[in-house]
Amino acid sequence: MKRFSAIFGLFGTILALSVPATAQEALNIQQPNGRFGFLVNPYRAGAVPPVHLENSGRFSQLIRAGNLYLSAHDIVALAIENNIDVEIQRYGPLLARQVLLRAEGGGALRGVGQSVAAGPQSVSLQGVSVNGSVISAASGVTSGGGIVTQLGPSIPSLDPTVVVFTNFAHSTSVQSNTFLTGTTALVSSTRSFQSQIVKNFDWGLTGQLTFASTRIGLNSQLFNLNPYTQGFLDLQVTQNLLQNFGRAVIGRNIRVQKNNVKVSMLQFQQQLIATVSAALNLYWDLVSFHADVNARTREVTTSRQLLEDNRKQVDLGALAPIEITRAESQLYSSEQDLVTAQTNLLQQETILKNYLSRNGIAEAGLSNLRIVPLDNFEVPEKEETRPLEDWISQALGHRVELQEARLNLESNQMNLAGIKSSLRPTLQAFGELTNNGLSGDVTALGALQSGIGRLVGGYGNLLSQIAGRAYPNYSAGVSLNIPLRNRAAQADYATSLLEIRQNELTLRKNVNQIRVDVQNALVGLEQARARYEAARKARVLQEQTLAGDRRRNELGALVIYQVMTDQRDLASAVSAEVQSMANYTHARIALDQALGNTLPVNHVSVSEALQGQVSQPSILPAVLPKEERQ
Repeated sequence: MKRFSAIFGLFGTILALSVPATAQEALNIQQPNGRFGFLVNPYRAGAVPPVHLENSGRFSQLIRAGNLYLSAHDIVALAIENNIDVEIQRYGPLLARQVLLRAEGGGALRGVGQSVAAGPQSVSLQGVSVNGSVISAASGVTSGGGIVTQLGPSIPSLDPTVVVFTNFAHSTSVQSNTFLTGTTALVSSTRSFQSQIVKNFDWGLTGQLTFASTRIGLNSQLFNLNPYTQGFLDLQVTQNLLQNFGRAVIGRNIRVQKNNVKVSMLQFQQQLIATVSAALNLYWDLVSFHADVNARTREVTTSRQLLEDNRKQVDLGALAPIEITRAESQLYSSEQDLVTAQTNLLQQETILKNYLSRNGIAEAGLSNLRIVPLDNFEVPEKEETRPLEDWISQALGHRVELQEARLNLESNQMNLAGIKSSLRPTLQAFGELTNNGLSGDVTALGALQSGIGRLVGGYGNLLSQIAGRAYPNYSAGVSLNIPLRNRAAQADYATSLLEIRQNELTLRKNVNQIRVDVQNALVGLEQARARYEAARKARVLQEQTLAGDRRRNELGALVIYQVMTDQRDLASAVSAEVQSMANYTHARIALDQALGNTLPVNHVSVSEALQGQVSQPSILPAVLPKEERQ
């Protein structure tokens, strides 16, 4: 009985291990519910909710009197909540977890990664270039991209399999020898039942437990038992000792996919960085276009006033009529510059609204809204100074591309363990233990036989014999399979090892490129600041020049044409200063990207971004700026 209890203990262990532990853990998957769900749910299809195409309620909080008032914080929040590229990447971790569930069942890995999408560009690209070369996102290691394949020894199904078989039969056999059966037509009625559970373990063991019983009734009285039931309980175990041995080999897909789950989260972060950076670049360009429109509007106003003054002075005879023509020419030129600036502003608004909305500009009422920025450019008095190696060290520790590359390299090395296992011969140790039983009704002939009493009984007697190991069978052995040349396995291993060497070099190349990115970003920031300082000084000097020429003109020492030229030059100087401030802001954003510092600088929580809801509310100022519509 103790031995039989051990057998059923193993049977219970197999059943316990067969219960899936992670089937309910996949987010966004609606598992079927109902009676006997724990039995039938593994065979029902889960449901995935349809895509969410409604924008967050933050838009309505920022709209006043036909204007959409936005700050840099609002831009980041709206991009996180509504941008479609971010929403697409939210599915990445969910997909990776489903592939992990597949790997835990022994399935090959599937490629489900989505590349990181770059944001749109502004209408005008006059700014300082961002990172010279951005490392592309890795999407994790799979067994064959979109095709489900597997190198190295095949991984068995790690989900247990239960087989139940039953059979009812009635047969008639014509007998040529009535001495053995006592009849010329032997009629048998058979009822068979068999159940079996098979479980593969991730260290290379396969266990198979089978119980079978068959009840046979005959029309012959020459049997000792009739009808009778025979049955057995059989346990077979097979253990791989060389090829396909150990968790490092059989469980490699599970370990690789756990890395891929981490990679999917890092890829989501990379999409956040790209989206937030693109949205901020669009926003600050919009601020510069607003400032440019305001400058050009002032230029038009001044040109109109100058035209009116010249007409009055011509009427008085103080100026020649040609000055009216010159003033009109200046006015038309100023109006043309204003139309160009307004066009840039309207196009930039369209690009930004499309980027911040899940339905693009088709969102109800969004196309008619004008965007009013609430922030102004701020250039600090001085820049933070640190040794270059400190900047580079920060980037190497924070850039998600490097973390992805290291995880993928680690995953390839995990796969190498399985491919290396295929170089070994196949050596298996196996054993089998069978307990047999036989029970039935004694016939008149059987009653004359000695020792038949222990076989007389019903189904309980059969089970008692099996449990008591009354009629045991034992067998054990080993099986060895040696390929004589093994060329395919050698080629696979060498190829995979060479690919790992390539990955190591690529990782080094990425590290070198990050150094270049950081240094270029610092140089770009320094250059942008120098351009801003020069543009600011040029604007101040142009204001002084215009003021001086106006005084000279009032005193009659200067022709009016020079004043008009000064006004045009001042408007251009103001536009150049605004553009230089936008370029400086782009350079700051590019430096944050190069350092891997975009998310913390903009107070972005990855967990909130995954949920698609930023907790910090948008609050409009008490006094809103007015949008001057042209």
